[in-house]
Amino acid sequence: MSLENPYKKSLDGLEIKDPVKSFFDYCKERESIRLKRESGETFPWSEDSIFQKGRFLNVFREDDKVSRSIINIGSQIKDDVALLVQFLFFARWCNKNEVIQNLKLDELNNPDLLKNKLYQIGDWANLTAYPVEDITWKDVNYERIDAATLLFYNIREVLLEIITLSEKSVVKATESINEKFKMKNNFPIFMALIDIAWFRPELIPLTSDVPTGIGASPYLDRLQKHLGLNSHQQVATKMITLQEEYWPSAKRTFYPIDIEYQSCECRKYFSYVNGTKKFEGKNLFSV
Repeated sequence: MSLENPYKKSLDGLEIKDPVKSFFDYCKERESIRLKRESGETFPWSEDSIFQKGRFLNVFREDDKVSRSIINIGSQIKDDVALLVQFLFFARWCNKNEVIQNLKLDELNNPDLLKNKLYQIGDWANLTAYPVEDITWKDVNYERIDAATLLFYNIREVLLEIITLSEKSVVKATESINEKFKMKNNFPIFMALIDIAWFRPELIPLTSDVPTGIGASPYLDRLQKHLGLNSHQQVATKMITLQEEYWPSAKRTFYPIDIEYQSCECRKYFSYVNGTKKFEGKNLFSV
């Protein structure tokens, strides 16, 4: 997206002979780990030392804890689209499963109450998943907690109008909203918008092309060069068609967001291989 990319050189010097095969091999092993873990098998769930030591997202977004909580609440309010939009922006500004899971719907309509609740929680937001900056809306600065509670409540109808006018394009909607928000990194906006596709695909379909996040760019570049294509969006389209060849037993067909997401995870995996990422801090997996 718009930040200087700290991951740009993470794969430099590393040979990946067939990045397409490596992509699907990664996805199959990561999904196998999820299934073994959820079935009650004991650690380790893979013979791969990188999977044993590193933290990785699930292959399918709907299997992540935060996404499950979002789907649970969003399904209850999908007919009130403005409220749904407010909730999705709140959820991605929070991005913490325990907080989203315990959110009461009436709190969304009482921003002062919600803000006070978050202050009482203290550690209410996930500060490590991705950067969430202040928002500037009509020349007023909103810190993360004020944006998540007060601002999104006040502008939910405006956000819905912008989304409606985006012609079903998550890229266009992200850019249009960030023209108002003035964030250097628009990834949190994108996350809230692509979540709409779970509930209101007539606004944002799951098949929508997606922008490239800074974490996914290095691996998408490898795929683009290997496939001889002209853009990351073309890569996503091609990889979706190749899924039938490389992973026909997957539980569902990939969407463009899945290719972007897993390209980011492949970049992480091969950064460990390349020695440009270390098993430390938030990256270190613990059972």
